[in-house]
Amino acid sequence: MKYIIRALKYFCYLVVLLAVIILALVLTGFVEADLSKMFVNGYDSLWQIALIMLFFALLYPRFGFSKRTAHLYGSPEELRPDVMKVMEGLGYALESEQDGGYAFRRRSGLSRALKMWEDRIVISPTGAGLELEGLTRDLGRAVSALEATRADV
Repeated sequence: MKYIIRALKYFCYLVVLLAVIILALVLTGFVEADLSKMFVNGYDSLWQIALIMLFFALLYPRFGFSKRTAHLYGSPEELRPDVMKVMEGLGYALESEQDGGYAFRRRSGLSRALKMWEDRIVISPTGAGLELEGLTRDLGRAVSALEATRADV
């Protein structure tokens, strides 16, 4: 269900982005305001564009969200101060804590809005360290920062 919601959010995001781009082009005078003249296939282009955006929106949750493991040694209690310090430094605030795991959200409202309120990073203890789940582009920074912090210890 989470996959479908993310795909719908991304589809809406793409539609709004396309509308803003078209509006900017019309307001600057680069294209005419008539959709039948703006696109080669006229109004038929709208459903074709929507179909392409739907395709990309359905792919996005598959590649945009993932799980990564931070290879850290120690118990969850020993790792907690480092996790809190790293996530705080990356602009995240603790949302909840249970079973030795944590859920973090972005502190900045603007950042959360730009990420379509899909900014949560969930950290769970595993045998190999900590498993992080969330936006793929944010996980790389978090995993690297956690591993670098624990390497100093």
